[in-house]
Amino acid sequence: MAGIVSYGVYIPFYRLSCEEIGRAWGKRTTPGEKAIAGADEDSITMAVGATLDCLQNGEGDEVDSLYFASTTPPYALKQSASIVAAASNLRTDINTADFGHSLRSGTNALRCALDAVTSGTSKKVIVTASECQIPPPDSEQELTLGDGAAAFLVSNGDVAVEVEGSYSITSEFMDFWRLPFDKYTQSWEDRFVNEMGYFRLLPQAVFGLMKKYQLGLKDFYKVVYNAPDLRNHKAMAKVIGFDVKNQIQDSLFERIGYTGAASAMMMLVSALEGAKPGERILFANYGDGADAFILRVNRRAKEIIGGKGINGYLESKSMIPSYGSYLHFRDMMEWEVDRRPPPRTSLPILFRESEGLLRLVGQRCKQCLHEQFPRQRICMWCRARMETPDAYDNIWLPKQKGSLFSYSMERRAPVVDLPNVNCVVDLEGGARFYGLMTDRDPQKIKIGMPMEFTFRKINDGQGVHNYFWKVRPVSLLGI
Repeated sequence: MAGIVSYGVYIPFYRLSCEEIGRAWGKRTTPGEKAIAGADEDSITMAVGATLDCLQNGEGDEVDSLYFASTTPPYALKQSASIVAAASNLRTDINTADFGHSLRSGTNALRCALDAVTSGTSKKVIVTASECQIPPPDSEQELTLGDGAAAFLVSNGDVAVEVEGSYSITSEFMDFWRLPFDKYTQSWEDRFVNEMGYFRLLPQAVFGLMKKYQLGLKDFYKVVYNAPDLRNHKAMAKVIGFDVKNQIQDSLFERIGYTGAASAMMMLVSALEGAKPGERILFANYGDGADAFILRVNRRAKEIIGGKGINGYLESKSMIPSYGSYLHFRDMMEWEVDRRPPPRTSLPILFRESEGLLRLVGQRCKQCLHEQFPRQRICMWCRARMETPDAYDNIWLPKQKGSLFSYSMERRAPVVDLPNVNCVVDLEGGARFYGLMTDRDPQKIKIGMPMEFTFRKINDGQGVHNYFWKVRPVSLLGI
């Protein structure tokens, strides 16, 4: 039976408290905080983070499709899934596809993945949903919208979580939309949107699923479903009749916010982290209709491999000190004209160096067995010529960790998240990486601290998003 083999998640390091937002506008707010993507992050980089978190078992070579779902892709015309696949070091002979334009795009992609593995057109499919949202300042959305990503490895046969059944409905109902040149999402009056949309359509899918498979509410140990905010999430439980105290999965709204197309899938990851064999989960998602799934955790539940997981990421954070810093992170204002020349992009160089830039592939000399990055024509250790593929082995560096050898800080660098930390990291395979450090507390950086790779956006030049790899402390707790 088709189902989920493993899962992954990504939550940005930075958080913004609701109190800080209220302080900026002179308003009282409810307690809580939301996850904020760093200035070097977007929906692609977070999807890569979730995908790598999902592939901790090293099953990347077996993946033959990757589906990327988001309503906030960095490009309007350019496939995001292909970039995620490259950065995740997947094969090039796979199918990639983008799903968007709906808050239900994550489960749209999941349905297609299940169909693909059931039909046999794909053996293993990665489904990743990611959102990097910009809410209007001084709005209700600014208090609720957060950023994050989730990923699932879908297969057919010996899976950790079986999909026993599904039910979907579609609707042209207009509740949330964004036109091609809109910066912010639009919506209609809350009461109409909720009563005629959310509270009408999601229950239809849930009750339709239970009727189709002759199940009742008590047949489910946990219930996972999305909502635009915490108040409506709680209200939906009463509308359908779920046991609020025992059945409802935590919405995560007060800790990371509402993550759009990734919201329900991130909640599902959280539910699976605490699931036991034999338990049945009702999983539902709303947007332009609704999807509902019956999931059963089987005997391999304890073998579901994730990296840090929801709990690890929730505890790994740094609060953004001010609303002004948040505005810089999001580039939400017009700033002083920079006297320095803007970044430039060379597509021929990006093409020639794609293996090193996107995949971060180094090499191991077959003569002396030393690893090095970037790839060289002459081995820097034994001086052997490495101009032909038979003289070296390709090494995918992001799976390696390392230790901080040296670093420097630039406090006047042209970056948002100052200081700019340049560093040298000695990797466990023997290579040395020169790059930038992110997700760090400058006061707690120490020589020798363990480091790991993370895929990030370096800059935007001539209308192109330039991506590369940075390093961050392995243990983000307190750093």
